[in-house]
Amino acid sequence: MTHAADLPLWIALPVALLLLLGAALALTGAIGLLRLGSFYERVHAPTLASTLGIGCVLLASMLFFSVLGSRLVLHEVLIAAFVVLTTPVTLMLLTRAALHRDRREGSEEVPPATASHVERK
Repeated sequence: MTHAADLPLWIALPVALLLLLGAALALTGAIGLLRLGSFYERVHAPTLASTLGIGCVLLASMLFFSVLGSRLVLHEVLIAAFVVLTTPVTLMLLTRAALHRDRREGSEEVPPATASHVERK
């Protein structure tokens, strides 16, 4: 159906290794999300691991479909660009919102706002 059996061994091995590496990185991020203590610790593991994991899966997809289709497939580059651009922005927005909330509630887990932060308000 997908003609994956027609894929040469010299490309099937890197594709399989990239898929396994991507899945392992995604699993690492998921475990980090579950195991780490505070929100500020938990937010980093899935962000970093998932970005790298998705990169490996997209690279494997590019290799697979480029060789199978006998033409260069670059759709995944656009997906990778969106992931690389949106993941850090989402991380910053979530942590800033949590930091603002925790400072308003007087949480002792976060440092107090500095004078420069207070002057901007």
